Amino acid sequence: MEHANFLPIEIAAALIALAALILYPAGMYISGKKHKKWPFHRFILWSAGVVLAASALTGPLAQLSHTNFTAHMMGHLLVGMLAPLLLVFGRPMTLLMRTLNVRSAKKLSRLLNSRHISFITNPLVAATLNIGGLFLIYMTGLFTMMHMSAWLYALIHLHVFLAGYLFTISLIYIDITTHRYSYMYRALVLILALGFHKVLSKLIYAAPPEGIPKDAGESGALLMYYGGDVIDVGLIIILCWQWYRARSPKMQKTAGPT
Repeated sequence: MEHANFLPIEIAAALIALAALILYPAGMYISGKKHKKWPFHRFILWSAGVVLAASALTGPLAQLSHTNFTAHMMGHLLVGMLAPLLLVFGRPMTLLMRTLNVRSAKKLSRLLNSRHISFITNPLVAATLNIGGLFLIYMTGLFTMMHMSAWLYALIHLHVFLAGYLFTISLIYIDITTHRYSYMYRALVLILALGFHKVLSKLIYAAPPEGIPKDAGESGALLMYYGGDVIDVGLIIILCWQWYRARSPKMQKTAGPT
């Protein structure tokens, strides 16, 4: 397989990550002038998410992932699952709302309440975009094509990241959430998504994408299967904890504003 030149993508990913690491503390400073001090641990979680997401597109892991399927799958877990989970706990939308003036905040609020946002934040839609996109990548020729086109490679990884983030915020309500769905509905969608993720892992194990040796495909599929389990356990615990808190009168009384 003849690979494209990914250097421009690596540079762009590094610059975007650097901007994210600079803008967030700038937002903390602006927010702190108008509201109470923004918790520092959220910056740590945000930074960890940014660095992990960037590592899948720039640096040693990204370069290795072009020729090593297990490294590619590690990048997939980081950019599509772990990084979104950490970024959500940074509460970027809440911080953004606190830094904007009233007029801009109202415009953003109207956007978040729009039908389009309501549609894509429906857990079932978000799960379809997330898991369905993965099936297209690994069960069609997209996996081979993206390594021959730098722009397709960037577009697919952008989709994996955004779909993973959307899936996360549609299931656990940590940041600002304008359209809420029941715990039962979200739990059922999560179970379905986990099931399809496991099915995809087994399909890759049985028949790796074109150009991937059988043993490399098996290693990558095992990492996808068990590595995904570790991150999914985190999602399950958070959703169950929020569900328990919402149903417990004692917890509702003691839970203060965040």
